[in-house]
Amino acid sequence: MELRHLRYFLAVAEEKHFGRAAERLHIVQPALSMQIRALEEELGGPLFVRTSRRVDLTEAGHLLLAQARSTLAQVEHAKLTVQRVMRGELGSIRLGFAGNAVFSGKLMRDLRAFHKAYPDVELIVREIPPQQQADAILAGQLDIGYTPDHSKLHDRALVAERIGYWERRVAMADDHPLANIPRLKVAMLATEPLIFYDAHDADEYLLHRLIEMLGHTPNIAHRTSSTLSVLALAAAGMGIALVPEPLEQVHIPGLIYRKLEEPDLAANLMLVSRAGETNGAACTFLAMAREGMDSDKAIG
Repeated sequence: MELRHLRYFLAVAEEKHFGRAAERLHIVQPALSMQIRALEEELGGPLFVRTSRRVDLTEAGHLLLAQARSTLAQVEHAKLTVQRVMRGELGSIRLGFAGNAVFSGKLMRDLRAFHKAYPDVELIVREIPPQQQADAILAGQLDIGYTPDHSKLHDRALVAERIGYWERRVAMADDHPLANIPRLKVAMLATEPLIFYDAHDADEYLLHRLIEMLGHTPNIAHRTSSTLSVLALAAAGMGIALVPEPLEQVHIPGLIYRKLEEPDLAANLMLVSRAGETNGAACTFLAMAREGMDSDKAIG
């Protein structure tokens, strides 16, 4: 018994006429009659009582009618569900992010737009240190990451696209000796104690560039694992921090921000995923995120 046999049987049972059922199925009547006879032979008895004017169901036919409708409905539901998953309308996405993604607003815009368009997709979102995001994506534990650029993103199994680029700001206590200077240069920070966001070498590129520009390793006084702790330590006067421009909107008592005139130290945000991704929902999310990135460029 095949699904087409059930469809043929259902058409005859509902039309009560072989000719009308054949028209509905877009096949010739002899072919339909042959398929119904084959079904009856397989089941071991008649499903219809045939007269010159109409076709009625036997007792066995009535039983099969209920089962056929249920089976075909389940098949159609499975088909539609799989199609929706392939189109990215169902399923789940595991998404990791670093602080930059939140404070820049990029993550929220992408999540809001996607959830509005595809409300049936489950979004599992959590903060994960940058290099851990790359490892999790490669291990199949995460689908998409929002992270600053770092060395692990150069793996060929990953796709990393830049979706944000910002100047640096110097975050410091409001009574710091440099607080009265509105625009700072790297040379002014040569001997200053620095506070690094050092979760799994997240600031590795910043450190390398500072070494190149200063000619020596800077004085890293503190390393901490969260963005807010970086700002808190700076506000407490325990050092200064070089943070992405979007963090300037974070107001902490005793903390001020000053512009750093060094474009080579700019911060960025990368959208990271697996090469050859097959998760339909993740592919749809990535496409929408890229569209949003293009819109931001157009507005800029």
